Amino acid sequence: MLLEIRDLTKVYRRGKRANDDITFSVPAGTVYGLLGHNGAGKTTLVNQVIGLLKPTAGAIAINGRDVVADPAFARRECSFQAQAQVPINGLTPRQAIEMVGRLRGGSAADVRARTTHLIEALDIGEWEKTDGARLSGGVKRLTSFAMAAVTPGRVVMLDEPTNDVDPVRRRLLWEQVRALGRDGAAVLLVTHNVVEAERSVERLVILDEGKVVAEGTPTELKARVANDLRLEIVLEPGTEQPTMPEFVTSSTVIGSRILARLPADRATAALAWIEELKSRKCIDEFGMTAATLEDVYVELVGKVAVANGDGKEPEAADVGAA
Repeated sequence: MLLEIRDLTKVYRRGKRANDDITFSVPAGTVYGLLGHNGAGKTTLVNQVIGLLKPTAGAIAINGRDVVADPAFARRECSFQAQAQVPINGLTPRQAIEMVGRLRGGSAADVRARTTHLIEALDIGEWEKTDGARLSGGVKRLTSFAMAAVTPGRVVMLDEPTNDVDPVRRRLLWEQVRALGRDGAAVLLVTHNVVEAERSVERLVILDEGKVVAEGTPTELKARVANDLRLEIVLEPGTEQPTMPEFVTSSTVIGSRILARLPADRATAALAWIEELKSRKCIDEFGMTAATLEDVYVELVGKVAVANGDGKEPEAADVGAA
């Protein structure tokens, strides 16, 4: 395994356990998801891998080498996109990307070619010569990703790479994430956007309150809800939340949006209920599909972890049995 994490524990002052006995490994050529809500311990874990924090206990190895004892080696072997925006005021995206590529040891010709490829692939050519102070948050985020990907290390760690990125360019970014894996890197993708990550990760671990609560491929994890359907309802503005019928096994409410799960054999009853709500003009739109990885996440941690259109997490979600 290229990246190995064993029994990792990080305890802050006053006894706060940000990571609690975490174990997983990421082989070369794999996009591995690290999923969890804000505060689940994802960023703390990544900061220990690259040597910004020292673990309280446990081990981290890259290609068999102890990086807790040698954090400088970790920084040489890892490319990292931080959750916070990289300050590039005074630099254009092209200048920032090329500068990092050269600092990481890439030749001038290779870095120029790779920078051009990433700018085109991410569709940010319109701003490639714009000062960073004048860029939107989304373009800065895409530039930050390109800075991590231009001369990638053997391990590439991306902390919430799609925050602030518009939906069209998010798709372009995910393709470049997958390309890093195809090119042989061990990619550790840190995110709370379960829906989008499901399309890109080959394996994942779900964290809750610093602990691993599940690990496996998306298909393996979705087997937990293989016999369920996912019903999503958007209520008309000003409509009160309807009482959930008895066949709904769990429901999650985010503003006017309701996510519900039900057994697949109750689909007919669910459609009849939807027709009743439509007749009362309670519903703006609805959809019913097979249960998703997000439903597994909600079952495991009792929170919704899907980002909305601006890349920020919903403010609140109530989960409970119907």
